[in-house]
Amino acid sequence: MQTSKNHQGTAAVHGVFYQHQKEMTPYFSYNNTQPHDTAEQTQMSFQAYNQGYFTLDSAPPTTMCNVSDSPSDVSTSSIRSQFSPQSYISDPHHSSDNNYGSPFSGSSMADDSTELDRRLREVEIALMGPDSCVIDNHYCVLTHNEHLEASSTLKRLLELLPRLDLKQALCLCAQAVADNDFSVASTLLDELSNKVSVSGEPIERLAAYMLEGLRARLELSGYTIYKKLRCEQPTSSQLLSYMHILYEVCPYYQFAYMSANLVIQEVMEKESSIHIIDFQIGMGTQWVLLFQCLANKPGRPPFVRITAVDDSNSAYARGGGLEVVGQRLSKSAESHGVPFQFHAAAMSGCQVECENLRVQPGEALAVNFPYMLHHMPDESVSTTNHRDRLLRLVKSLSPRVVTIVEQESNTNTPPFMHRFLETLDYYTAMFESIDVALGRDDKKRINAEQHCLARDIVNMIACENEERVERHEPYGKWRARLSMAGFSQVTLSMSVNNGIRGLMKNFNQNYRLEEWQGALCLGWKTRRLATCSSWR
Repeated sequence: MQTSKNHQGTAAVHGVFYQHQKEMTPYFSYNNTQPHDTAEQTQMSFQAYNQGYFTLDSAPPTTMCNVSDSPSDVSTSSIRSQFSPQSYISDPHHSSDNNYGSPFSGSSMADDSTELDRRLREVEIALMGPDSCVIDNHYCVLTHNEHLEASSTLKRLLELLPRLDLKQALCLCAQAVADNDFSVASTLLDELSNKVSVSGEPIERLAAYMLEGLRARLELSGYTIYKKLRCEQPTSSQLLSYMHILYEVCPYYQFAYMSANLVIQEVMEKESSIHIIDFQIGMGTQWVLLFQCLANKPGRPPFVRITAVDDSNSAYARGGGLEVVGQRLSKSAESHGVPFQFHAAAMSGCQVECENLRVQPGEALAVNFPYMLHHMPDESVSTTNHRDRLLRLVKSLSPRVVTIVEQESNTNTPPFMHRFLETLDYYTAMFESIDVALGRDDKKRINAEQHCLARDIVNMIACENEERVERHEPYGKWRARLSMAGFSQVTLSMSVNNGIRGLMKNFNQNYRLEEWQGALCLGWKTRRLATCSSWR
């Protein structure tokens, strides 16, 4: 009987933390209403949590259609190392950005009660019942003495902490940070630091980096920590090797490269002169693969000119400027008999103007955005809105095709707690997918996660305004932006789908591919992680 009672209590806690509002508008819908700034909102609500598994079965926008038979144990990505519109909302509880709407969000409590108090009370009710003396005592104190209230909250948290799993405790800690409750947040950060490990289970590894982000946010040092992580990077050759590890063991890069290449080959099949503008070329590996494919086709390969737009971040990883990429691609093209020319535009996407791209008459133009557009600040950051400006600029060039691959995540405009939950959900799936490929104590995995993923996680949690550069948007919002810029979507063909499905045979069976609204989605179990689409 006692075991049954405990199980019911745990399930109830899960329900409290991850309630899902069934009638909520999916966050990829587009509503043309006036935007408002949500950066400082701290209201918190959670998705469905069922019997210890945090899955997205109740969240259509980010859930894969092919649900795995065995849901992720803790499945609640940026790959800047490769891996909005504004928040178009009028009601924060029924908005396109609010993927975590909860019936509790609109509940009425004492005016001086924080969101953390409300969450904590709900957890206590779930664990100990509505007649808990701890709760009654707290609400007596709540109306009489603020100092005692803070002390009571902290005491209750410490009493509940052993009953909570790491994910639940993380969420309470994040809420304390959102409430600017320094005492509670600091205590939870210290307590939870003993429960995380960079060589532990996926959630323990992810929590280590999320706690770092929360601490930086609490101490108002988010961007300082972010820059420090960048300054303390390994040597360029080491960083390149860590990125290559992710390229080999996970399909995220290869999915982006192959899908774009297949689309470009298909559209340019009969062209004799092709100009490709790549807005994040990295080492140019994607185009080495394209040269191989062009050389294997019957007839003479077309002339290929590549304009590479890239900033200093990639230059560091390469150990040199774009000339390093140009030399590599020139040698590869020559070895495959492909006529080739390289043009370097060493600048960020925010700086690009038409004259930098040197588009010439008579050439068929393709533009490639691999995990890049989410770094462009939008109208929620600056009135310049480089995100939409760049799309309009590309449209003015009349490209034959534009390929876009982006993380399927919503961290651009939602308020902090919603962004925290989305980051937790997204990277839990990503860390799980890495876990099946590399051992827990594998130093290569530890280094790859630390140097290629942790910095992005810290930036999303700790930074705001211009300092927050990791600003993912879901596919539905990209569709809205591209449509407003004048683009029309090109549905991916069966040959492109088949090519990617062939690639996925080399990876774990828990990866999922899904055709969705004319695009192709890559996911881990029930969570969508990346989406490829093409436009003209």
